Amino acid sequence: MEKGNSGVIKRILKDHFDGFWKIHSDLFPASYREDIKETVEKAIRCGSSDLGYARYECLGCEGDPNPVFVCFTCKSRFCHKCGKKYTDDWSDKQQEMIFNVPHRHMVFTVPRELRNVFFQDRKKLNELSKEVADVFQFYYQRRSKKPLQVGVITVIHTFGRDLKFNPHIHALVTEGALDQNKKWVPTGFISYEYLRKAWQKVLLDLLKSWFPKNEAVTRLINDLYNRYQKGFYVNAERKMKDAKKAAKYIGRYLARPAIAEYRILKYDGETVHFWYEDHQTEKRVDETLSVYRFLYKIIQHIQPKHFRMVGRFGLYSRRSYKKANQVLSLHAFMRTKQLSLLLERKKKKKTYRQRMIEAFDKDPFICPHCHREMDLVEIWHAEYGLLYHYMEDMESVKRVRRINLDQKEKAG
Repeated sequence: MEKGNSGVIKRILKDHFDGFWKIHSDLFPASYREDIKETVEKAIRCGSSDLGYARYECLGCEGDPNPVFVCFTCKSRFCHKCGKKYTDDWSDKQQEMIFNVPHRHMVFTVPRELRNVFFQDRKKLNELSKEVADVFQFYYQRRSKKPLQVGVITVIHTFGRDLKFNPHIHALVTEGALDQNKKWVPTGFISYEYLRKAWQKVLLDLLKSWFPKNEAVTRLINDLYNRYQKGFYVNAERKMKDAKKAAKYIGRYLARPAIAEYRILKYDGETVHFWYEDHQTEKRVDETLSVYRFLYKIIQHIQPKHFRMVGRFGLYSRRSYKKANQVLSLHAFMRTKQLSLLLERKKKKKTYRQRMIEAFDKDPFICPHCHREMDLVEIWHAEYGLLYHYMEDMESVKRVRRINLDQKEKAG
């Protein structure tokens, strides 16, 4: 089923996005409509020569083999193919950098009464990420009564299994902190009651700061305190002793498309039939939507350009990470006597060539006739034009590139 439905999202976008956008673009916030349109159009052209390509040939080969074209990808999280690669690369990187201490995965939800606030202004979600980190920081310091610094990684998510707009924050939190003497202090269980009520307070305080002197918002805040007397829902999901598994687990949430293609059972040109598992009943639900309704549901989760999905706070912040990693690596070594924990671990990203060899057990750049490695003969980019050609002097190519950039700046 998965293979048979591979590319179905792109097919739906090719067939209907243009018509959908002409009629329904006003359903999305004006501030980032152009970002949505650009993202979808790139996803439609992903993997085609429209975005650009690198061309390889076996120069001088008597067999005269066909050239090999490596087409550029869109590198968008919205794209199923690129989103998966982005997630895999991110997870690999986190497994190298994550501290070798127990972590807990938690989910901080937004009540349905407030979700439209974040639909209209996605950047407010980034402020939520910081507040999540502050909830933990304050708790640890209050409990220990001395300065402590905890490590928090947050990932913003906007959809549920049913594709509705449901913003929430995934947090990976160290179950422990460093004190002012750089000593590791285990913390153990965090009060669930505290998490719910603290999350409610920081979220509603933010709402008050965003809409000062707004009587309707003040009434809504009071109503939400009365309606949710136990606080807003927080799922303190899983304790994870294995740091690598923790990084891989939360990586699943980073750039995952709103719906996996294997869940789409049928697309007939007018309707889309898909299924999902209901969180509460744990039963499968089948749903059939008109193609335009389906497009709205998946496109609403596209974020503005330069939107930060991931936040790093405390020990994981750029300012603190290097020193904290040295301290915690030594701590892990003293605990386990594994020398590898003191060594720097770096894993290079896989190249297109490596991925193709792994997938098809065949090197795409080896000539099938003379078995020599093919030569790179041309690079062309949709935005910058010709970047390289083996027959031309490199200075002339650079000149062409400068001219293209100048023309683009003038047009902008």
